[in-house]
Amino acid sequence: MQGYGWKGLLGMGLLGMTLPAMAAGQQLNLFNWSDYMDPAIIADFEQETGIEVVQNYYNSNAELFAKLNAGGDSQYDVIVPSGYFMPRLIQAGLVQPLAPEGQSLAGREAILEEFRKPAYDPEGRYTVPYLWGTTGIVYNTEIWPDPEPSWSLLYDPEVNPDQPFALLKGDAQFTFGTACAYLGEGFDCVGQEPWKKAARQVIETRHRDNFVGFVDATATIEQLARGVIQAGIAYNGDLASKQAENPDVYGKIGFFIPREGSQRWVDVMAIPARAPHPEAARAFVRYMLKPAVAARLANYNYYTTPNAAALEQVDDVLRRPPVMPDTEARQALHFAPSVQGKQLQWLQQLWSEALSR
Repeated sequence: MQGYGWKGLLGMGLLGMTLPAMAAGQQLNLFNWSDYMDPAIIADFEQETGIEVVQNYYNSNAELFAKLNAGGDSQYDVIVPSGYFMPRLIQAGLVQPLAPEGQSLAGREAILEEFRKPAYDPEGRYTVPYLWGTTGIVYNTEIWPDPEPSWSLLYDPEVNPDQPFALLKGDAQFTFGTACAYLGEGFDCVGQEPWKKAARQVIETRHRDNFVGFVDATATIEQLARGVIQAGIAYNGDLASKQAENPDVYGKIGFFIPREGSQRWVDVMAIPARAPHPEAARAFVRYMLKPAVAARLANYNYYTTPNAAALEQVDDVLRRPPVMPDTEARQALHFAPSVQGKQLQWLQQLWSEALSR
């Protein structure tokens, strides 16, 4: 673990406001999802602190883990994993606490209560929430003007016998969760037996003639707009952003949260175990906790902020569906349970079988 000297305290803002002078020449290596950070926020942080931000990108939690496990924990200063993935990073020793034992990073008091001590980080030592959103089904409203909000649109060949569709790429636990939900096992299913049923469902689905493949969420929206597929899985904010940007192209795409259950996800900020610039990392996390900055981040990404003090500053579009789920939809949402140890081995083994058979 990196030490916490006076520079670490400076990065947490506990030694006054002299950071810009002291940070001259410093660098921050940010490892994030693609197109998930407002460039204006980076520019303002650099101007305010004198810290240069270098950004690199990944497309899945698995890719992030592989990179960190291969030595990337000594190359990057801030990462943005999904919350449910954090126990794997903590267990592998790939992240460090945000602050010394018994202390809290300044600015955490602005976080909504429900995100302060989550299951993936019960003591709130390793993470600060970044944004939260939902995952659901996107579809062509010209083909299905008023579909039943169900996973059956993807998994039931009687509901969708011939229209091309895709499943989400890169997330075994989420995909098994969707199959479990469809089969009545619950989206938050865990264990060999429900996962075996889910794996069989995925295998059956893969062999259907109108199954196109596993597609990234953003690419799913683009393929829907072009007519390559007619249904798939995507994130609510991605669609809201595209529709606000170009309603003529994306306006025919609908979104719903399946009634059987789906994912309410939260992405978090964390610091790798051997971050080369830990004091700059803490300065950046603290900066992102400012309510005005958190609101700008939410407005840029069309996702919901977990920062209570920022909620009154977000745009109106973030206060209604699909960005803000209605009461009925929220009741169907679940945080993905954390999986590790033997269960993680089962998950990986069954996923490999589901993709190869």
